Amino acid sequence: MARSSSALAAIENPQRKTWAVQFHPEVHHTKLGTDLLRNFVFDICHAEPNWTPQRFIDETVASIEKTVGDGNAICALSGGVDSSVAAVLVHRAIGDRLTCVFVNNGVLRKDEFQKVQTNLRDRLGLNLVAVDASDRFLSKLAGVTDPEKKRKIIGNEFIAVFDDEAEKLIRRHQQEKVSNGSGAKKAEFLVQGTLYPDVIESRSVRGPSQTIKTHHNVGGLPEKMNLKLIEPLKDLFKDEVRRIGRDLRMPEEILQRQPFPGPGLAVRILGEVTPERVKLLQEADEIVVSEIKAAGLYNQIWQSFAVLLPVMSVGVMGDYRTYAYTCAIRAVHSEDGMTADWVPLPYDVLRTISSRIVNEIRGINRVVYDVTSKPPGTIEWE
Repeated sequence: MARSSSALAAIENPQRKTWAVQFHPEVHHTKLGTDLLRNFVFDICHAEPNWTPQRFIDETVASIEKTVGDGNAICALSGGVDSSVAAVLVHRAIGDRLTCVFVNNGVLRKDEFQKVQTNLRDRLGLNLVAVDASDRFLSKLAGVTDPEKKRKIIGNEFIAVFDDEAEKLIRRHQQEKVSNGSGAKKAEFLVQGTLYPDVIESRSVRGPSQTIKTHHNVGGLPEKMNLKLIEPLKDLFKDEVRRIGRDLRMPEEILQRQPFPGPGLAVRILGEVTPERVKLLQEADEIVVSEIKAAGLYNQIWQSFAVLLPVMSVGVMGDYRTYAYTCAIRAVHSEDGMTADWVPLPYDVLRTISSRIVNEIRGINRVVYDVTSKPPGTIEWE
């Protein structure tokens, strides 16, 4: 028997001639890991390789139809790949009985509130309600510095907003009546674009596991909810979700968007989240993304973004002394979000990003580059 610092790592039963080791063949860093899994699943277990995006779509749509029945649902829509694919799947199942709710939680990227509304209404034809709850979220986050508390606050407040919107929808439907004269049904279901990595980092799945961090849409949800969850993508990884989106004929512009955390910039602002710090990070992040795109690297990188650190240092601008924040730049390669390698961005790209941030953003005077892979770090800083 062998042990690691946290668990059993190997076992043996000489009488039964059985030996086993515990490791992670599914992660990118394990050499020939995919071959090991393929041999085990197909050659040893004799499983049939019958999973396809189209089969997943057909089975999921049928399951949603059965679950929702003639009821209504609302979808927590962020404008990212996951929630957009989830929304299109559910829309295919129940049509206009799905209302998508896009919430401005005060920690979105620059101009994101307007851009997402245009994309989802015009490009996907979804029934979208946009809610500006930025003041509501930021007031709840005031004075909070612990990352887990931030995530739980945002998760709880999201559910509160969706409960409020569900009540508004039923009141609106009751006022309008329905064409057949029957009463309108209250939205009973909440659709989320939760993925498998979100689940396994947030809670134990099919056995004991360590919680790495709480994702606002998983472990950050309140224990008691008025809405029943529908998470059609919860057993999938990001690359599988994109394959499904293509079979749903969704625009590449949406499918190729880099992942953005549900808690938004709140987990990229270390320390307290304030309107002033949000503004600083929005401007810095916009520069990072625009320069990555200008260099033709956006679709080659899993994630690239800025982080605002609670570190202030002395600088000089012209003949004047400055004392301002430090901004970290993060760019990683990954296949499924479970592991990641930092990207060696070209020096000229880094130089341009750094120069623009310190010269264009009053309040940031130093830029650093994060060269940590996952593990030991995580992709997000909080």
